[in-house]
Amino acid sequence: MKHVICGKCVVCGKEYAATPNLTNCECGGILDIIYDYAYIKQNFTKEALAARAEHSMWRYRELLPVEESTPNTPLRVGWSPLYEAPALAQKLGIAKLWVKDDGQNPTASLKDRASAMAVAKAQEAGAKVIACSSTGNAASSLAGNAAAAGLKTYIFVPSRAPKGKVAQLMTFGATVVSVQGSYEDTFELSKAAIDRWGWYNRNAAINPYLSEGKKTVGLEIAEQLGWKMPDYIAISVGDGCTIAGLWKGLKDLYAIGFIDRLPRLISAQAAGCCPLNRAIADNAQWYPMEENTIADSIAVGVPRNADKALMAIRESGGVVVNVTDEEIMAAQKLLGSTCGVFGEPAGVTGAAGLKKLCEQGMISADATVVSVVTGNGLKDVANAIKACGDPISIPSDMEALLSAFAENNIIID
Repeated sequence: MKHVICGKCVVCGKEYAATPNLTNCECGGILDIIYDYAYIKQNFTKEALAARAEHSMWRYRELLPVEESTPNTPLRVGWSPLYEAPALAQKLGIAKLWVKDDGQNPTASLKDRASAMAVAKAQEAGAKVIACSSTGNAASSLAGNAAAAGLKTYIFVPSRAPKGKVAQLMTFGATVVSVQGSYEDTFELSKAAIDRWGWYNRNAAINPYLSEGKKTVGLEIAEQLGWKMPDYIAISVGDGCTIAGLWKGLKDLYAIGFIDRLPRLISAQAAGCCPLNRAIADNAQWYPMEENTIADSIAVGVPRNADKALMAIRESGGVVVNVTDEEIMAAQKLLGSTCGVFGEPAGVTGAAGLKKLCEQGMISADATVVSVVTGNGLKDVANAIKACGDPISIPSDMEALLSAFAENNIIID
């Protein structure tokens, strides 16, 4: 890879050749992929990008750590819609708001971006089997992307994973292990199994290439906005890989001159599981928390990508905000009713955090913001029903309909 220099530990600085099987540094730190920006600038322009017919994450190959000969993965991952949301912006009291709906990816979450990268690197490594642990979305995204590429998968999920996500896994043909315990228990078992059988490792805490896939959400936002950065980008945070990847993509664009400023990040976590935000707020080291939230995809009490995530928040001058499950469910309904976007609890946590910051006066009225919805609401229908309630249920009778409308204060315009 002529455009990639090495993998570099974010803790001790040790450098490693960028081989497909890169994992953590010998010191335990996760690696960052270092690019040759001078080389990239000579071979990559906005004009060349605009002329490309490829509308997926692979349109940014010059900024991705893959060989020129590596084929695009089969499923169309990335280039999710970015909707301007004037009605919601008005409700929140800010100048402009865009909603990036990454629930439109093939398996309905942003994590398809990381899994597509994992599949590409596994193919470069000659692997036939990929494995990971996940609270749900990483698992289903890996199973779907691997199935399309003809690779076998072993997936470890905590027993609390929503049935919709487990159903995806089974449908995609994965061997699924439901672990009776926390996500940390699940991660440790998957790590032991991967070490034992030598499977390709898709765990974002270990494989440094995965955040490089996730960073494409930031590349897309920039291109879709005509390379004019918003003041803030709000995103939900669990293990830290997504926010770290988003920040890496934005820094890449700044380094090659595609954008002239960097936005501030809004790190939104569930109040019942917010170890990274707590570390920022307390200006201290992070330490584990219980996983006490309905937002299962970000219920990570021991975040494995903490170093990169904390760096991203601090470097961007970011804002941290924790939201309750009730605030998350309210955001589900708010996004749906104002934007027509259906997000799962973890997927709308960024929007819930933005709403809370606006109510607290932390975001100025002239601010421009992008809120990333990281997963589709059909992943967790049970909590969507809790958020919105049951429908009106009546016999097929007009008098019953009129009575029901009156009881529910429904006025026909």
